[in-house]
Amino acid sequence: MIHNPPDLAHFERVAQETVSGFPPAFREGASNVVLRVVEWPPADMVEELDLHSPVELTGLYEGIPMTQKSVLDMAPPPDFVWIFREPILDEWRVRDGVELDDLIAHVVVHEFAHHFGWSDDDIAAIDQWWL
Repeated sequence: MIHNPPDLAHFERVAQETVSGFPPAFREGASNVVLRVVEWPPADMVEELDLHSPVELTGLYEGIPMTQKSVLDMAPPPDFVWIFREPILDEWRVRDGVELDDLIAHVVVHEFAHHFGWSDDDIAAIDQWWL
């Protein structure tokens, strides 16, 4: 067991490498999304999502999915993908045999899938990870 889990810089590196590894069309679509890696989800975010605990939220996409954007829209605020270190570490500790970097990358891909217009149900239909 790791006594000193990787710091935020490690999580940021893995998250950035994951996005850099997207196929070109997806990498281009992800280029305008602000990637934020922080220790915990902000309290107002946890409250707004009606979660019992911040540990329930490993990542979050905030924005307008590409499938819903229009060139006629006023300039919207930037889209964000949030990655939360402590909740990911908590999940990693209870998952047997999952590499931490794989879990970080998985959360990143999941949240960017929302940016590309996929719902949780769409993702679950092809991704058995969360079962």
